[in-house]
Amino acid sequence: MYAVSLLERRLHVLLDQHRYDLVEAEARRTGLSVAAVIREAIDLRLDSVRLETESDRRAEAGRRLLATAEEDDLPEPSWDERLADQEADLDEMLR
Repeated sequence: MYAVSLLERRLHVLLDQHRYDLVEAEARRTGLSVAAVIREAIDLRLDSVRLETESDRRAEAGRRLLATAEEDDLPEPSWDERLADQEADLDEMLR
């Protein structure tokens, strides 16, 4: 998954025995090294944080868009106007 030439930083991480056992078991199960399992776990966590951040940005953009729409609201058409529009649409479709 990771080319050795791309790995340029060394990190010393201390784990309690339980965490190490979990990582080692996953490494055995997947055929990856312990280091590769830890890199994947980091990637998954950071992808999750990135997605939350993007989701927050999108939600804020949606709120701003809705606020702008509320400021520029046009009056709602009356029931009669809606019916007339629907009738015009139906007439056009039937032609």
